Amino acid sequence: MIPVRAYLSLLASHVQGLRWRVTAMATAVLAGIALQLLAPQLVKRVIDGALAGQPAGVLVPLATWFVVLAFLNQGVSVLATWLATDIGWRATNRLRADLTAHVLHLDMGFHKRHTPGELIERVDGDVTALGNFFSAMVVNVVGNGLLVAGIVVLLFRESWVVGGFVLAMTLLLLGLLGRLHDVAVSWWRAVRASSATAQGQVGEFTDGTEDIRGNGAEAFVQAQFTTVLRQWLPRHRRGWLGWGIMWGAQEAQAIVVTIGVYWLGARFLDAGTMTIGGIYLVIHYVEMIGRPIRQMRDQLQDLQKAGAAIGRITDLQAVRSALPEAGTTRLPSGPLSVTLDGVRFAYADEPSRPVLRGIDLDLAPGRVLGIVGRTGSGKSTLARLVTRIHEADAGEVRINGHEVSDIANLRDRIAVVTQDVQLVRGSVRDNLTFHDRTVGDDRLLDVIATLGLHEWFATLPQGLDTHLGASGLSAGQAQLLAFTRVFLRDPGLVVLDEASSRLDPATEQLLERAVDRLLAGRTGIIIAHRLHTLQRADDILLVADGDVVESGPRDRLATDPGSAFARLLATGMEEVLA
Repeated sequence: MIPVRAYLSLLASHVQGLRWRVTAMATAVLAGIALQLLAPQLVKRVIDGALAGQPAGVLVPLATWFVVLAFLNQGVSVLATWLATDIGWRATNRLRADLTAHVLHLDMGFHKRHTPGELIERVDGDVTALGNFFSAMVVNVVGNGLLVAGIVVLLFRESWVVGGFVLAMTLLLLGLLGRLHDVAVSWWRAVRASSATAQGQVGEFTDGTEDIRGNGAEAFVQAQFTTVLRQWLPRHRRGWLGWGIMWGAQEAQAIVVTIGVYWLGARFLDAGTMTIGGIYLVIHYVEMIGRPIRQMRDQLQDLQKAGAAIGRITDLQAVRSALPEAGTTRLPSGPLSVTLDGVRFAYADEPSRPVLRGIDLDLAPGRVLGIVGRTGSGKSTLARLVTRIHEADAGEVRINGHEVSDIANLRDRIAVVTQDVQLVRGSVRDNLTFHDRTVGDDRLLDVIATLGLHEWFATLPQGLDTHLGASGLSAGQAQLLAFTRVFLRDPGLVVLDEASSRLDPATEQLLERAVDRLLAGRTGIIIAHRLHTLQRADDILLVADGDVVESGPRDRLATDPGSAFARLLATGMEEVLA
């Protein structure tokens, strides 16, 4: 069964505000159908009138009106096609935006299972397949369907025998095309899946170009991609096979109908039950019916792609984030408290190996917590649970005493800085504000001065207008830019996840001064390997293999000879924790 209802249901919510365009398109399509059906009637009258000896004064106006109708038909056809294309782009762009927002709000577990390239293909590639069909559906499917129905009605008006024959053959063909469509949708769905896999590999391999070339892994990458292409090609060939079968069926039907109508016409003409004009009209309508059916046949290939895309889009929309989708608990201004009560967490790909095992934590507002542990001990995962990038499998994560369900508000009040800063193509101003034009330059310059980053700012060749696409930033400069972003938001909790691990000493000294200003009057969580980075911490949390080894005020732990943290200080934390 062709999923036209499912398709229209999906797009209906994305054509809001386009009613006048939809109305104008429908009017143009109906006008075009009426003009195509009326024009042959004028030709029939001219032929029969000429054979009957009617004067030129009667025939010439009929011929003139035929020419006028032909020009009008071309005009409304162009208008209907333009409007359909415009509506298709507007509706599918809204669908792209909705899918992008949906994907961005899904939890990190989902993003770990799907590569960025795969998601781009699903958000853009699948919607494009849908849009290609939608932009021509009303004109080439619905419009042509109405045209076929009108032709059949007029054929019955001329002869019920011809009308019944053409109707039976048309229904037989449409039924066959519908059955072939059901089979071909699954073929095209496999093609879309292979395309997404290939795009995912392209994105993954492109992102790792430096490591791939540096380690001589080009042959491995080519072999992986070749494997995907070898799966993609036969699937794509089979998808086109469906169109080939439909083409053959339609051409066979057209031959049978043409032969049958010519034979019936000859019989009716001999019997005197049909005029020459009537025979012309029947033959012309039969030829006319072949064109919309061919267009509908060709459009069915896009319908097959659209059917596959609908299923994949619906599947993506049905994915629900592990994080709360809405909430009313909002966090106040000022420093925030953090409480973890028996928190357990394991990644979805290794559910039997928990990263955190029953973590308890109580961080008071305004205090700075330093989290210490070996690589892989769960430090960064703990920070991601606090920021609700991941959701705990068990236990509670409370901010200011509440399990915050308003994720958007939570992200506004908590800021994270990691060693990998994401930059967007654009100016320094765009990267600081993420294109928020409500933040003025005076505010940006004031924050830069407050953080003590005026020396860094002076090195930018064009100040806030420095384009990062043409003038890239070093790792240290990117970290300074990230700190400025955080200060602009004025969060109540700042998480620094090894933010200074890749900096040179001079830049790190500049960054340390900015950290002092950033943490003033805020709650902080610092994850670091370097000893001096934790000197500003009020409390220490030492984790190992997902468990808390010890916790407490830094000064007390540092001076306690039996403390594991004191032993790390004595041994040299950088070496022990590496």
